[in-house]
Amino acid sequence: MRAVVIVIVVAFHSVLPYLASQPAQPYPFDAAPYRWIAFPILDRDRWFGFDLFCAWQDVSLMSLMFFLAGLFTPASLARKGTLPYLLERARRIGLPFLLAVGILSPLAYFASFRTTAADPSLEAFWQHWQALPMWPSGPAWFLWQILLLGAVAAALVFFFPGSRSRLGNITHALHDRPLAFCLVLTALSLLAYAPLAMIFGPWDWTFLGPFSFQLSRPLHYSLYFLAGFALGCTPAEKGLLHPEGPLARKWLLWLAAAIATFMLWGGFTSLTMPNWNDSPYAARFAAALAFPIACATGLFGFLAVCLRLFTMRHPALDALSENAYSIYLVHYVPVVWLQYALLGSELPVLAKAATVLACGLAASWAAAAASLRLLRHGFELTARRAVPNHLR
Repeated sequence: MRAVVIVIVVAFHSVLPYLASQPAQPYPFDAAPYRWIAFPILDRDRWFGFDLFCAWQDVSLMSLMFFLAGLFTPASLARKGTLPYLLERARRIGLPFLLAVGILSPLAYFASFRTTAADPSLEAFWQHWQALPMWPSGPAWFLWQILLLGAVAAALVFFFPGSRSRLGNITHALHDRPLAFCLVLTALSLLAYAPLAMIFGPWDWTFLGPFSFQLSRPLHYSLYFLAGFALGCTPAEKGLLHPEGPLARKWLLWLAAAIATFMLWGGFTSLTMPNWNDSPYAARFAAALAFPIACATGLFGFLAVCLRLFTMRHPALDALSENAYSIYLVHYVPVVWLQYALLGSELPVLAKAATVLACGLAASWAAAAASLRLLRHGFELTARRAVPNHLR
């Protein structure tokens, strides 16, 4: 599943310049609302199919990633204990977030700056970057949120030791009833998402330095993390995600439901375009209600497909899975610069997107694998130096 998800993440960012719904000209670097943060490069060649792909991933992919982050948290807490878990999360998530914010994000967005700047030099970029009212973090915005949610989960387990067993009992009661689980998740998500979407709109973000979040979704994503955490409190052999369980067996039905509810959300959302605030209230309300439904069925549809079709082992998939997190950290830099390099190309739009995806994935995979080897070599050297010669 990690291998599949990371390919989708890189594909999502690879096709953003080619969305038919975006304006003809790049977004100005110094003007609010700073849409270039989400769309750093805009190409003249477009294809509406990429809009559908990205819309589906916006509905289901991020909810899935928060769900997966919560899913593996109980086992990690039980294995390590609260304090070691928090220290490990600070090292594994907090430090990479600082690296992404301090180095990788400016490096990627330098390409975006060059598309509209009168002076495309690095010095001019740095001056404009420092004048921004925020410090864009790019895709790393996800990291600080799961770091915070992981800390909240650790505090919950520490102060209420019986919480894991209680949550496990709840999900165990639903382990062979995926439809009931989906309906409960949908109902709670409606309460978490719809009011905020109606107040703030579904697309707007807010920033506090390098920390950013979508105004309509903090409670929604927190709920999906909690749902994953609760499911992770149930033994895998008895849980909803058993490869031979009812969810996996009915994967075609869940996939069909995911497609149908996505189309429902897309139809209502299209009525709110191009300006959410100027669209009819009924259309906005319907779109706000359709989003949680499409999220829940999209999540269960993806899980069902993976449980049914992606249970094989292959060295390439294992290697991709092992490097998935590192690829997530670094992929934005090669992807954005490849998009920038292809701006003047005469390649068809599908060839451009395929080139960015293939080369961006390969470059970030190579960088991730090299980084892991260097880290392991460094740990080995440190361990050897810590052991006296006569004990080696």
